[in-house]
Amino acid sequence: MWEKDNNIHDVKEIRTRASVFFGVGAIKKIDDIARDLKTKGIDKVIVMSGRNAYKATGAWDYVEKALKDNGIGYVNYDQVTPNPTTHHVNDAAKIAKDFGAKAVIAIGGGSPTDAGKSVAILLEYPDKTANDIYEFTFTPEKAAPIVSINLTHGTGTETNRFAVVTVPEKNFKPAIAYDCIYPMYAIDDPQLMTKLSPKQTRYVSIDAVNHVVEAATSAVLSPYSVTLAREVIRDVATYLPKAIANPDDLEARYYLAYAAMMGGVCFDNGLLHYTHALEHPLSAVKPELSHGLGLAILLPAVIKTIYKDKPHILADILSPIVPDLKGDPSEAEKAARGVQAWLASVDVTEKLTDEGFTDADVEKLVDLVYTTPSLSGLLDIAPSGNGRDVVEAIYRDSLRPL
Repeated sequence: MWEKDNNIHDVKEIRTRASVFFGVGAIKKIDDIARDLKTKGIDKVIVMSGRNAYKATGAWDYVEKALKDNGIGYVNYDQVTPNPTTHHVNDAAKIAKDFGAKAVIAIGGGSPTDAGKSVAILLEYPDKTANDIYEFTFTPEKAAPIVSINLTHGTGTETNRFAVVTVPEKNFKPAIAYDCIYPMYAIDDPQLMTKLSPKQTRYVSIDAVNHVVEAATSAVLSPYSVTLAREVIRDVATYLPKAIANPDDLEARYYLAYAAMMGGVCFDNGLLHYTHALEHPLSAVKPELSHGLGLAILLPAVIKTIYKDKPHILADILSPIVPDLKGDPSEAEKAARGVQAWLASVDVTEKLTDEGFTDADVEKLVDLVYTTPSLSGLLDIAPSGNGRDVVEAIYRDSLRPL
């Protein structure tokens, strides 16, 4: 395998629509990034983060020094939670505007970067709010520069044009996708990811698997998205058990981060469909539900639904976790149970009933799929149609083990 000849400590620049500094020690590139920001006239930034991880991982020590060394003033909004809300974005945007910030640096997983992308839009549209963005009352065409320092190996948001924020008053969790919110720079440093909890280690990598399963089977799939999907699932199957067994295994974290980055590029090209469209209402209703866990709960039922429509692609890309699939539509149940067994092998066995959902909740969840802005667009490119009967069946099959 080519990995034997790869030096994980050799930091590479990988160019997507963002310039991604990738490898153990990549956080040191923040000094070069800060220097470049200053040459572009950016002398004040807002730093978006959660409450603890940005410091606990050591990332903040590098970022703060780089900003001070390059004469860039900063204000830190450290209140971003998992499943961030429009309230977080509006509060941070006000702080950023009052301070005179000209760019956004996000430190964390998908939540700080997604919230940061939203703040970057509002810096260019001071008369707008996060509600305007996520209720789609306008279409932004510009945003302040964004730097994403990634602390998880899951979302891929550091490489793409997507962001997700919840509108809590309506239980809406829409997704936006605008070219103006591609990060200018991103950092993927595996040594910053070793402090992920055992649960989050599992959940974020399962998020990456979901990204590519959807992107490789949507109506807008391409050979590129299928190729990326195959590699992502292989890497997660190989390295997630190693990261679970030894959280400090930098090689395992490196290839999980690489898988997540590829996953972000993959769904930037092939987009997403059922699993994400149906998960967003789950974590909008129950914000304490980890996005990755919600996806894991839904994935077997989604595979059961779509296998008949994309059997050859799924047999191919799922082979690292469900071997011996032949690409016959009749294998749908076998494929779904195989994915469920793989999830159990990494100690993720929860179903919707374990998270407090019941049969009585299904109708409300289905309604949210169709009323939440943006989610119907995901259903429109799903391989098995956009009917309510399909959506309802996935939710009901996800209440309990298949």
